[in-house]
Amino acid sequence: MIRSWWTRVPLVGRLTAAVVGLLSFGLITGTAAMVLFLQDRLIQQVDEQLLATSRAIVNTAALEQISRGEMDSGLVPSNYFVLMQDPTFGRPTEWTPEHTLEEYGRPDLSNYSFPLATTEDARSQNVPNTEDGAPWRVMTIATQAGGAPAPTGMMTIGLPLRSVDRTLSVFLQRVLIVDLLVITLGALIGSLVVTRAMRPLRQIEVVAGRIATGDLTQRVPQTHPPTTEVGSLARSLNIMLTQIERSFAHRQASERRMRRFVSDASHELRTPLATVRGYGELYRLGGIPEEELPRAMGRVESEATRMTGLVNDLLVLARLDEERPLNLDEVDLVVLAADAGADLRALDPSRPVAVVGLNEEQLEPVVVLADSDQLRQVLTNLVGNVVQHTPAGTPVELAVGRTEDGAVVEVRDHGPGVPPQDLERVFGRFYRTDVSRSRESGGTGLGLAIVAAIVAAHG
Repeated sequence: MIRSWWTRVPLVGRLTAAVVGLLSFGLITGTAAMVLFLQDRLIQQVDEQLLATSRAIVNTAALEQISRGEMDSGLVPSNYFVLMQDPTFGRPTEWTPEHTLEEYGRPDLSNYSFPLATTEDARSQNVPNTEDGAPWRVMTIATQAGGAPAPTGMMTIGLPLRSVDRTLSVFLQRVLIVDLLVITLGALIGSLVVTRAMRPLRQIEVVAGRIATGDLTQRVPQTHPPTTEVGSLARSLNIMLTQIERSFAHRQASERRMRRFVSDASHELRTPLATVRGYGELYRLGGIPEEELPRAMGRVESEATRMTGLVNDLLVLARLDEERPLNLDEVDLVVLAADAGADLRALDPSRPVAVVGLNEEQLEPVVVLADSDQLRQVLTNLVGNVVQHTPAGTPVELAVGRTEDGAVVEVRDHGPGVPPQDLERVFGRFYRTDVSRSRESGGTGLGLAIVAAIVAAHG
C-alpha cells in the first residue's frame, strides 16, 4: 500500500523527501552523539568531584566527625550523601543534610555491592533513588581509622544526578529545536533546489506533449552546457527529435510518392486494358469488318506489349525498393559503354556514336564491383531515352572514366535537353516532360526512375 502510494508521488516530492530524510537522519545521529558525549563528560565531572571529596575526607579528621554524625559544611558540599561503615567508630553512620533528602531523596543501596577500593582505583556507578527521582552516582573507598596499617572499614559517598539530567534535558530541547529549524529550512531549500533542477525536465515534458499532438518542429531548449547531464539529455533528445522529424517527413513523402505511383500505375494500365477489352467486345459483337481485323489485332498486340513493358518496369522498381542483395562482380564499364553504343547504332544507324574517355582523357579500362545486368539496364534505358527525345542523326558520346568520387559513365547527346523546370523531377516515376503525358510519344515514364534506383542501390 505504502509502496503503491510512494510510486504515485511526483519525482520532485520524492527527491525532496529523500533530502529531508537524509538531513534528519544526520541531525538526529549527530544530536544523539552530542548528548551521549555530554552525558559522559558530565558524569566524568561528577566522578572527579566524588574522588576529590573522598580523598579530602579520608586524609582529614572528617572520618571521626562523620562517625558522630557531624560534618564540616566547608569540607563536604551539602548535596553529598556519606555512609560510614567502620567498626572502629561503632555502628554504620549516614550523613546527609535534610534539605538534600527533601530535594533529591536518598540513594537506594539495597542492591549495591559496595566494591571496596582505595582512592587510587575507586570506581563510581549509578544507583536508583529511593524516592523514584533522579539516580545517584556513588563510590565506595576503604578507610583506615587511627592510622591503622590496613583498612578498617569503608565509606560510601554519592552525589545526585538530577543536575546532570536537567542539563541534558535542556541541551536536548534546545538542540531539537535547532534541528527542527534546520530540517524545515533544509526542506524549503531542498524543495527549491530540486524544483529548479527539475525545471529542464519539465520543459522536456512540455515539448514531448506538444510533439504528441503532432508538432514535430518542437525542440528542447539548450539552457545547460552539454557537459552536464541535463544538457547532454537535451542534446540527445533534440538529435532524436530531428531524426524522427526527418523520418516522419520521409515517410510522408514516400506515402505521397506511393499514392502517386499507384494512381499513375492504375491510370497507365487502364488505357491499354480498356483498348484490349474494347477491341475484344467489338470482335465478339461482330463490329470489326473483315478488312479491319488485322489492324485491330495489331492494336491489341501493341497495347498488350506496352502493358507487358509497364508491368516489367513495375516489377523491376518493386525489386529495387525491396533492397535485395546485388549480384556483385567485377565489371568493365568501358565494355558496357561499347555494348550500349553498338545497341544505339543498331537502333538509329544515322547517329554518330563514340565511346570516349572522361574529360578528354585516354580511354582505359574502368573495372568496378557492380551488378552487370543492372548496369546494362541503366545504359539501355539512357540510350533509349536519347533515341526517343532527340532528333535523328544527333551525335552521342558515352564517356567513361574515374573521378575522386568513383567511376563515372556519362551519356552525352546534343539534343534540345531537359527543360530547367523538369530537371529535379525527370527521375520521378511516371514523370514525362510533355505536359499532356501522352503515351503515343514515349514510354511508360519509368525508365529514368529505374536508372535512379539502380544507381542509388550501387551507392
